[in-house]
Amino acid sequence: MITHSIATALARNWWLLLIRGILAVLFGVMAFTWPALTLVTLVLIYGAYAFVDGLTAIWVGVSSRAWGVLFFGILGVIVGIYTLFFPGVTAIVLLYFIAAWALVRGIFEIVTAIQLRKEISYEWALIISGLISIIFGIVLIANPRGGALAVVLVIGIFALMFGVMTIVLAFRLRRLPNRLERLPQT
Repeated sequence: MITHSIATALARNWWLLLIRGILAVLFGVMAFTWPALTLVTLVLIYGAYAFVDGLTAIWVGVSSRAWGVLFFGILGVIVGIYTLFFPGVTAIVLLYFIAAWALVRGIFEIVTAIQLRKEISYEWALIISGLISIIFGIVLIANPRGGALAVVLVIGIFALMFGVMTIVLAFRLRRLPNRLERLPQT
């Protein structure tokens, strides 16, 4: 069953989710610590984050044969590379780009959580991080002309909340392999 293989891949690689969550929290802290960062610097930091996040999703997608996760990972890598090579993209275009990424990511996380709900009892962490991503995307679409400082703070809030939920999920998944081995394979 595909949900069993996704759960197994996530459980075996829980530390990747932990690293991903820690990086998101660090990114969020940086956004609050240096709110006067230029938009170009923020773009570069975001590009690096999207690239690493995409690589993580590709690894999980390939190892679990979850093609939706793989697709999202490839999209994340493309977003990261594009952002790193073209940091001068306008703020409004970047906001729509980030908003679309957050919306798609949130939808995929909620779908994955629904698929895993029979195998794990804490899918709520993945659902909440998906909802946070969707809310973040909607906020950016609703107010794209907000000031650069507001964008930095919104991105910081998103990164902190997403990072904390990913860290919670990682530590929960750390205990999952023993439970999965006892389940019958269908």
